[in-house]
Parts: sequence; structure tokens; C-alpha cells
Amino acid sequence: MALPSVWSTMHVAVLVISVVGLLSVRLVAGGQDSGSAIPAESRPCVDCHAFEFMQRALQDLKKTAYNLDTR
Repeated sequence: MALPSVWSTMHVAVLVISVVGLLSVRLVAGGQDSGSAIPAESRPCVDCHAFEFMQRALQDLKKTAYNLDTR
């Protein structure tokens, strides 16, 4: 009985991460103008962005799993 819940949670998590990833790629690609370069010193590092993104994705996954378990 627990197996379908785990699979459905994983499907939801993959879907959410995919949608957020596609939207963020679209926003980044659409927001870059040819004349507006931000100096490297003022940009956050790529690792920081990846870590924050994964933290938010993990929190969303935990919330989704909890909601599915309480149903």
C-alpha cells in the first residue's frame, strides 16, 4: 500500500522540479540583454544558486509527501 504513495510522490516531485527548471531557464534566457553585463564580483556563485534551488525543491517534496501521507 505504501508503494503507490512513494511512486506518486516521486512523480509529483519530478514534475515540479522539471517545471521549475524549465521556467527558470526561460526567465534567465529571456532576461539577458546584450548591453547589461553584471560584474562577476556582484553575482552570486553558481553553487549557491544550485544549493538554494535544491533546498527549495527538497522542502516542496517534503510538503508534497506529507500531504499525500495525510490523505
